[in-house]
Amino acid sequence: MPFANLSYVPFATIGLLLASNIFMTFAWYGHLKFKSSPLLVVILASWGIAFFEYVLQVPANRIGHGYFSAAELKTIQEVITLSVFAVFSIWFLGEPLRWTHLAGFTLIVAGAGLIFYKP
Repeated sequence: MPFANLSYVPFATIGLLLASNIFMTFAWYGHLKFKSSPLLVVILASWGIAFFEYVLQVPANRIGHGYFSAAELKTIQEVITLSVFAVFSIWFLGEPLRWTHLAGFTLIVAGAGLIFYKP
């Protein structure tokens, strides 16, 4: 790994993945608030937003791989995605999360914990 000091790797990786997921969530779901906009316009806007997701996500995985396995990187990304989406759903879309959503997310996070378990 080209990085002399690996102590920052988890923070840089998780920070970049968090930022990329914010862009991704807006790219994938932000247009739901603008249903009267033409589909082509929202597709192009989503592509534009997704560009910034990739600008952050690709370096996150490059920096993190080696410190984390690919499976661990994907797991971190999925847990961050659920967390960002929960906040986005409430704050931006104004949709409440039911207890069943939270229970389901909790089960997914518990399953993700198995990826990091090293017997």
